[in-house]
Amino acid sequence: MRAWLPGLLLPIALSFPFLPGIAQNTAGPTLANVRAKGFVECAVGSTTPGFGFVDSRGVFRGLDVDLCRAVASAIFGEANGPNGVARARFVPLNGGQRMPALQSGQVDMVVQTLTQTMAREAANGVLFAGIDFYDGQSFLVRKSSGVKRPADLAGATICVSAGSTSELNVADWAQANGIKYSPVVFDQVQEGRDAYNKGRCDAYSTDASQLAAIASITRDPENQLVLTELISKEPLGPAVRQGDDQWYGIVKWTLNALIDAEEQGITQANIEEKLASPSQSTRRLLGQTGDYGKFLSLDNRWAYWAIKEVGNYGEVYERNFGANSAMKLPRGKNALWRDGGLMYSAPIR
Repeated sequence: MRAWLPGLLLPIALSFPFLPGIAQNTAGPTLANVRAKGFVECAVGSTTPGFGFVDSRGVFRGLDVDLCRAVASAIFGEANGPNGVARARFVPLNGGQRMPALQSGQVDMVVQTLTQTMAREAANGVLFAGIDFYDGQSFLVRKSSGVKRPADLAGATICVSAGSTSELNVADWAQANGIKYSPVVFDQVQEGRDAYNKGRCDAYSTDASQLAAIASITRDPENQLVLTELISKEPLGPAVRQGDDQWYGIVKWTLNALIDAEEQGITQANIEEKLASPSQSTRRLLGQTGDYGKFLSLDNRWAYWAIKEVGNYGEVYERNFGANSAMKLPRGKNALWRDGGLMYSAPIR
């Protein structure tokens, strides 16, 4: 690298050698706090199948939940600590509560079907640590209504969640297309779903993946239709507080590790075998070579533990959205880049 110094006519070569002592971070405030209390707290949904919901046994499940567990495993190793204490804890919040909870330190990260927007980062003091699901907003309607596309909803009543990007997207879509509608706004997601189920609105609007889940639990699922035409881009991902670069890095690289594991064919079932792999990429990822964990103040096997506990990204997707789930959503944009999707891991090297 060359730089021009004031008063000099010749460029001076500047070099920045790799200094392990400088590259290795000390524990930042969030990581130190997480280690002190013994668990990671995440804002997640509790009524959104596929992303965050509580099953019949009272267990939180979903893609967002799995990512929180992966981060906890990267830090602590096994999912449960002494006396069976869970290393990941979940705080169900509504749309308006998520950002304040993160800002105040009530939770360590928000991973709750959260759309990445400029305003959210600029106005709320958060950083998005990657994209874990590519989505887009649409409408859920009854087949018996005859609605086939969004334009057919002129004059309709549409249920949306208050303070969400869904509410803003519907307003923008209607204005751009000269469509008049009547919004029915609810603070709680479940209230809006119940209103749609009881016929109080003609359509329900949010991300298409969530609409598929809502359709499956209505009183007449066979009469439900998610319109294929999308009115927005919804890149979903985890958010952390600004000002703690190390914690941002832990969340970001844990997500990347899950995607990278799928790219390399590393699964929960074969991860022990993969420890002996001659592949340098695999050895780096699983902590068999290099000191990459030290960059995050974690053990070098941080990614090994995250993958061992929740699986690679493909396994997480299939468990929550795939053919064996209630959702049965094809990968689409959430397939790996080599399979025509958008999922792509930055190199871990």
